[in-house]
Amino acid sequence: MNNLIFKHRFLIARRITQVTIMFLYFAANAWGFNFLMGNLSSSKILNTIPLSDPYAVLQMLAAGAVLSADVLGGVFIIILFYMFFGGRAFCSYVCPVNMITDLSNYIRRKFGFNKIQKRQPASRNIRYYVLALSLIISFIMGYAAFEFISPVAMIQRGIIFGLGFGWAAILIIFLFDLFVLKNGWCGHICPIGGFYSLIGRFSFIRVHHNHENCTACMKCKEVCPESQVLFMITKDSLPVTSGECTNCGRCVEVCDDEALNFSIKNYKRK
Repeated sequence: MNNLIFKHRFLIARRITQVTIMFLYFAANAWGFNFLMGNLSSSKILNTIPLSDPYAVLQMLAAGAVLSADVLGGVFIIILFYMFFGGRAFCSYVCPVNMITDLSNYIRRKFGFNKIQKRQPASRNIRYYVLALSLIISFIMGYAAFEFISPVAMIQRGIIFGLGFGWAAILIIFLFDLFVLKNGWCGHICPIGGFYSLIGRFSFIRVHHNHENCTACMKCKEVCPESQVLFMITKDSLPVTSGECTNCGRCVEVCDDEALNFSIKNYKRK
């Protein structure tokens, strides 16, 4: 039992974090519990410390909004955290959509869908085009364009206030990732992930590959939602430097050779 927990320690930590955050938002709305109030776009801890989604704020700026000091302070806190410590951890530890896409990709692996669709028919750069387009549309239309249609926002509002259209967003993303494109939403389309990929390039916490321990089993690349970041597998002892890594830890968990572990950027053991 202990070994099973250890082999899924990061997955368990992610689920606890995701469920806890959603529960705190729900509790704030339902019972007035003020530890974490608001939503993923704009929150306050203990009604004092502001937290603001930088991508949502960027859309607001493009739309011509005048922002308060609290909002800008919240942006600074979030960017500082993810830039230096979290990488793209928002996608794997916070975003509720991750639970849906992880389930879809688990089923893909179990039923062998990945072997049928060996080559991805879409570029992972689509998310950056969607990111740029959302800012252009926000500028033209005068409102935060992606926030208006964001499945992440729909699902979160559904969890807090009652699912409604949130069910449709869940079903569409699940089926899209299951039958159409592996890691389709999070790995190819979602501009939120694209944005955090840009600031995640500066993260201190990295997955590091030890080539001497590696037996080339490829389990890590099979479970990794951004397998392109593990380009060094079977080649060299290098850290994952791409901001597209979600720091989910699945590659570390499935590696029986202890060839992958988290480390601090540019830190070498003597």
